[in-house]
Amino acid sequence: VQLVESGGGTVQAGGSLRLSCAASGYTSTTYCMGWFRQAPGKEREGVSAIDSDGSTSYADSVKGRFAISKDNAKNTLYLEMYRLKPEDTAMYYCAAAFRAVSRPLQATEYNVWGQGTQVTVSS
Repeated sequence: VQLVESGGGTVQAGGSLRLSCAASGYTSTTYCMGWFRQAPGKEREGVSAIDSDGSTSYADSVKGRFAISKDNAKNTLYLEMYRLKPEDTAMYYCAAAFRAVSRPLQATEYNVWGQGTQVTVSS
């Protein structure tokens, strides 16, 4: 499976962005997909994840502001981000897991990663 993110950019605080992650390859083997982010000098953190049955998980910091979804027909994962804050500034990565995961926001649960897309929120 290969993952390619897009949709990042620079936006003012309070604005919105939609990230996309196009998956190719043996996508039928994917059990869970997630979004992670990493800011300079910080560890990679889980933002949101969606399981094969549609169950979703969100980090507390983004609950009520971000929404994860997927379009199985297009093999594409999305992350809608609303009311963005400067602290949301980071490189955002999508990831895929090839087995059921118990901790969907834990990076070590995932097997394949995209190259990332930068999100910058100005104050």
